[in-house]
Amino acid sequence: MATILVVDDDPNIRQLITLYLSNSHFDVIEARDGLEAIDKLEKEPIDLAIIDIMMPKMDGISLTKEIRDFYKIPILMVTAKGTSQDKVKGFEAGTDDYLVKPFDPIELILRVRALLKRYNVLTEKKNKIGSVEVDLDRLTVSNGQVVIDLKRKECELLFELSTEPGRIFTRTQLVEKIWGFDYEGDERTVDVHIKRLREKLKPFEEINITTVRGLGYRLEDVS
Repeated sequence: MATILVVDDDPNIRQLITLYLSNSHFDVIEARDGLEAIDKLEKEPIDLAIIDIMMPKMDGISLTKEIRDFYKIPILMVTAKGTSQDKVKGFEAGTDDYLVKPFDPIELILRVRALLKRYNVLTEKKNKIGSVEVDLDRLTVSNGQVVIDLKRKECELLFELSTEPGRIFTRTQLVEKIWGFDYEGDERTVDVHIKRLREKLKPFEEINITTVRGLGYRLEDVS
């Protein structure tokens, strides 16, 4: 599981970002300013830093430069400032990506995952919902008693749904995540894979993939 450092002097913003990240199964370490962030970096293994620009003691631009001098980790700059000049300063300092407040939590998570993938950071390949575990490396789903082998796309689809049980995923979101943005097929391939998954998941009464009419699918923990 990747560890994310969230650096922001606003406790409400830190708490909000921490909630989004924790719900997506990331470990989170918080820092109130640049100096505290440097202290955390020296003591903890950090996989990615989310940094605000306007902070006391050491601002986000200075912190980004400092990180770039000593660490090879992805940096996502999150700020209320959205002017081109601020973005230029951020990228010149070494940030990898930029997100302007207020932001969509789904976009935040997608950008974090994309940066971790770009840096080849190993993220968790297992999701657990109650007693059911989805293993992306082994391509299996199990509950300690029953182990079912899945095909690659089936496992990737189940893994994605299991990252946030209860959340509705649209067909478009699932196609883009599992098959890629340049996939030339149609969204019905999702329906076909969901049908196959439901058959294979029958031994697991703890979870259920439900259809949300007009929207998409969600994985429910019914244990």
